[in-house]
Amino acid sequence: MTQLKTILEEHQTILVAVVAIFGLLIGSFLNVVAIRVPKRESIAFPPSHCMHCKHRLGPLDLVPVLSWLLLRGRCRYCHGAISPQYPAGEAATALLFAFMAWQIGVSAELLPALLLVSILVAITLSDLRYMIIPDRVLLFGYMAGLLLRVFIHPLPLWNYVAASLIGCALLYAIAWGSVALLGREGMGGGDIKLFAFLGLLLGIKMTLLTLYLACMIGLLYGLTLLATSRFKRGQPIAFGPFIAAAAILAYGWGDEWLHAVWTWLVPEG
Repeated sequence: MTQLKTILEEHQTILVAVVAIFGLLIGSFLNVVAIRVPKRESIAFPPSHCMHCKHRLGPLDLVPVLSWLLLRGRCRYCHGAISPQYPAGEAATALLFAFMAWQIGVSAELLPALLLVSILVAITLSDLRYMIIPDRVLLFGYMAGLLLRVFIHPLPLWNYVAASLIGCALLYAIAWGSVALLGREGMGGGDIKLFAFLGLLLGIKMTLLTLYLACMIGLLYGLTLLATSRFKRGQPIAFGPFIAAAAILAYGWGDEWLHAVWTWLVPEG
């Protein structure tokens, strides 16, 4: 085991490649989770099948990304269109897994990082498809994150627990304020619960940075829709993908950004 760790440390590209391939497989599973869990369907039964003709898919139909490309986005049996969400979810998971492996290297912290990516990909796919962040996915993420943080915590354990409570409380306050001032919800219950999970994985500083970045990304998206006349009054917008993107950015580069801002505000000397 020590020898394997040494090899991976010396040849980081091997670690990245292995984790990326693992990410492709996990991404295929996350597609199933994102599609079935919101509909309260089993993720195991029935086995993977065509959404149009219900034909059970064979091993050659389930190779992540490659099968979709070779079949040109069509079912092998009925030629019905296969949603590009499938290869997109698989590819995104693989790329994000590889990114985390490159950033973190051979470290126990890689496990929480991969859990973070997995939950964020699943809720993003679900939120984009159904405008729902499933409680069951968040509950699994919360329990797994709590278990990991008991043993793997670069920050003091209380920091992660406090971040979970603070993140949840801030989102609840924003949602309550939106209803009180605007008469409608600005944040859904899923977004609030998502920040409870993120706090456990990110700690206080990165959780607060994630909230700020998510709001900025959402604002830019909204302004883009307005500028292109594509925004309709009362149109609901899934906020989960913005939170997911912000969390990945905060986890990957948050410390560097905060240090740069602090150095700019308080120059040395």
